[in-house]
Amino acid sequence: MFETLQSIEQYQGRAFSVRQDQVRMPNGRITQLDIVEHCGAVTILPLDENGNVCFVRQYRHATGEELLELPAGTLEDGEPPIECARREIQEEIGMAAADMQKVGEFFLAPGYSTEYMYVYRATGLTPSVLPGDDDEFISVERIPLPDVLKMARNGQLRDAKTLAALMLATVKD
Repeated sequence: MFETLQSIEQYQGRAFSVRQDQVRMPNGRITQLDIVEHCGAVTILPLDENGNVCFVRQYRHATGEELLELPAGTLEDGEPPIECARREIQEEIGMAAADMQKVGEFFLAPGYSTEYMYVYRATGLTPSVLPGDDDEFISVERIPLPDVLKMARNGQLRDAKTLAALMLATVKD
């Protein structure tokens, strides 16, 4: 059994905090674990009436480059994931969805983070714009779904949440 002996917040940021836990392992050994605490997020696969997926291209400072990603965003305090998904596609691609279906959920990086991701497929898209975040500079790209799946297989899509969401939203039982 794992036992947390002590937990100390080391850093509090805008999007996450970092804590250091002292943990007794099942073998009795005590170790230090650094954990990123995150309030959760959503990723949306917006599919238009022509079978195109709406992506956002944005610069990601941690990677030093622009990435092509599905629209996504962080849950606000107390916000239900479905409402976050509805807000994020309006902010990021300027569209509202008549149908928003949850297709899965997962931990993003459970080795060091509590971030939990909810994935939605959005259809019945109509223009509806909400102001975006001040620190986001994004462009929208529409790509046919068959091309998107080829891009995922050949390494052109390198964002983990995008790849996981594509798998959840497109794999049939």
